[in-house]
Order: sequence, then structure tokens, then C-alpha cells
Amino acid sequence: MFPKKKENPKEEQQPSAQPKADQPTQEMEPLQKQLEDLRKQAEELQKEKDDIFGKLQRVAADYDNYQKRSVKQISDNIAYEKEKIIKALLPVIDDFERVLINAENCKNADAIINGVGIVYEHLKGVLRSEGVEQIESAGEKFDPAHHQALTQRTEQGRENGVVLEELQKGYKLNGRVIRASRVVVNKAPAPDETKQKPVEPETKDTQ
Repeated sequence: MFPKKKENPKEEQQPSAQPKADQPTQEMEPLQKQLEDLRKQAEELQKEKDDIFGKLQRVAADYDNYQKRSVKQISDNIAYEKEKIIKALLPVIDDFERVLINAENCKNADAIINGVGIVYEHLKGVLRSEGVEQIESAGEKFDPAHHQALTQRTEQGRENGVVLEELQKGYKLNGRVIRASRVVVNKAPAPDETKQKPVEPETKDTQ
């Protein structure tokens, strides 16, 4: 019989090599987790962006509707105010028509004048109800904010710059001047113009 071959003790003691296939997988796990977290963050940001964009679209649509409503409301308010003023003036027109009808058969001028005066006061009452008032000018100190001086005139004994005559009435609407009064303003004479020259006595030539 052949002698048994002795086994190499080193071969017996050397452990078998383990496969290293799991090592790359373990190293990839943190990267995969980071990628997953980034993916979730991107999805959340996309959702947040979509929500903000949707809100902006709704705000823009609401603002557009608000502008359209505002224009319509302003137009409706103007139309309402016009209608209200016209309705207030219609009775004045009626009064004028009655005065004109009566004037055809009226032989008394005073009656016509009184009728026109009544209509005039009625019209002023309508304007006052709408915040319109006349500017008092005659005898008042000239005020460029309320008066427009068309000419000047000198009247002795009157204060310089006082309104002597009102050529056209001015009006205010709710305290704001919408038409200035056209007036004549007093211009005081210069001091040397007030001094009259002494009258020299007439002398006859004697021969």
C-alpha cells in the first residue's frame, strides 16, 4: 500500500475566502436614503409651488373681477346721480312752462316777474339741496380764490380792493369753487390825485 499523503497543515488552517458582494450594497444604502429624502423634498416643494401658483391665479381672477365691479359701480353711481338731479330739476321746468303759458295772456308785467322770481328761488333751492351755493361778492373784499376781476373802477369813499359790482355770479359745490364770480373792483386813487389844485380867481384886464 502506498503511504498516505500528508496534508499541508497550512492549508488546513487557512480559512476560506468570504465573498464581498454585500459590501457595495452596504455603502449604497446611505446614498439611496439621501436620494429618497431629496425626492420627497422635491415632491413637497412641487406641491407647495402648485398651491402658491393656484392661489396667485385665484387672487388675479378676484382682482380682475373687482376691477370690473368697481367700474360698473362707478358708472351706476354716476347714472344714479344724474337721474336724481334731473328729476329734481323737472319741477323747475314745469314751473317755467306754466309761467310762459300764463305770460301769453297776462297783461301785467309784475305778475310775470313775480312768477319768474318764484321759479328762480325754486331752482336755487334745488341747487342748494345738491350742495351748490352762490358766492357773495358785492361789497366784499376781493379774494382771488373766489373772484375774477374783469375791470377796475374808482369810487370815492370806498375801500381799495372792495368788489363794487358783480357781473356774473360765482358758485361753490360742497365748499369748493366751481366758478369764480366775475367782478368789478374798486381802485383807490393815488394820494396825489386826491389833492385838488386850487382854483385861481379870474382876473379882468384893466386898461
